[in-house]
Amino acid sequence: MRAELRVGVDIAAPAQLVWDVVTSWERQGEWIPFTRVRRLPGPHGTVGEHVLARTALGPLGFDDPMTVTAWEPPSRCLVEHTGRVVRGSGEFGVQPQGAGSRFTWSEVVSVPGGRLAPLLWRIAAPPLRLGFGVALRRLKRVVENEDR
Repeated sequence: MRAELRVGVDIAAPAQLVWDVVTSWERQGEWIPFTRVRRLPGPHGTVGEHVLARTALGPLGFDDPMTVTAWEPPSRCLVEHTGRVVRGSGEFGVQPQGAGSRFTWSEVVSVPGGRLAPLLWRIAAPPLRLGFGVALRRLKRVVENEDR
């Protein structure tokens, strides 16, 4: 089963600054809960870049390796999740909007579980939406404080 989660937030900062913050992989831990990200060897800031996110709460966690498949600064970055736990695609979008920007984040992932996948998604979706909401509020704060 494929599932999609899409969220967005208005940020009172220029699109380039929002782009710079969200695509600074190592900084994602400042705004994505329980997650640390690092660049892997290879190209940087382009299609083919590899990053590894580690999401964990205490000793429980998982690795989320990704490959950048589209790189269109300062408006769009698409990644392919290639790990055992998370498989699918993710996209960051940044659009100028008035005096600020609109940031959107979407994920289209495979939900494991066979026939139980729809039930598992109904259980997992609310806490995931909550976590994404926390991340967006943190991102807004980080970027707007940086723009001062």
